[in-house]
Amino acid sequence: MSRERDPQVLSRTMLIGTVVAVIALLLLGLPWPIAFLAGVGGFFVSRFVGRQISAAPAIDPFAVGEPWRQFVQGAQRAEQRLHATIASADDGPLKDRMSTIVGRLDDGLSETWAIARRGDQIDSTVRRLDPTSLRAKQASLESRLAATPSADVESALASVRSQIDSTERLKGESAKTADRLRLTQTRLDELVTRAAEVAIGAGDTDLYEHDVDDLVIELEALRQAVEETNRP
Repeated sequence: MSRERDPQVLSRTMLIGTVVAVIALLLLGLPWPIAFLAGVGGFFVSRFVGRQISAAPAIDPFAVGEPWRQFVQGAQRAEQRLHATIASADDGPLKDRMSTIVGRLDDGLSETWAIARRGDQIDSTVRRLDPTSLRAKQASLESRLAATPSADVESALASVRSQIDSTERLKGESAKTADRLRLTQTRLDELVTRAAEVAIGAGDTDLYEHDVDDLVIELEALRQAVEETNRP
């Protein structure tokens, strides 16, 4: 699960790490200019990585509305159950492999969060456009156009109709995304149930890993598709 990091803490930690690295290199007998340049290079690399980490949004189900909130919460519960299942398994190669597979499902949670945020943005756009108000304007303009034909009224009516078409398209995209996300949630719950069996060697690990990859790939594709949805 993604977590936000304090940028100031990251910067202090990286700076301390750079100083320690330079001292260590000097102790190894490297000339101080080379040690200094190596330390500076390491600092900028770690700073870039730190920025990538701090830029990752925290997963907060209450930052989105329904039905997206329930999808995120369901994925979080599934993640917790999975980690508990693997943690209770006996140590060994199978547990190590299952830990790697579960890590892949953690990526699925991040994808679910990204999809939920985008779905919530689409719903917010629809509410802002106010389809009810647009349809009232459409009816009024149609009446005016029938009573007194006018190029200006006709143009205004075309604009309103275009906005209504956009809201309908966005509502349809939102509903379709929610349906697909609901299906992936069902598959995720199934994978959680199967994890206990596979973790003790009573299930096909290769098949389980294949099914996990399929689910995460589907979530990635869904996230890409919903992100490409055009705003009106």
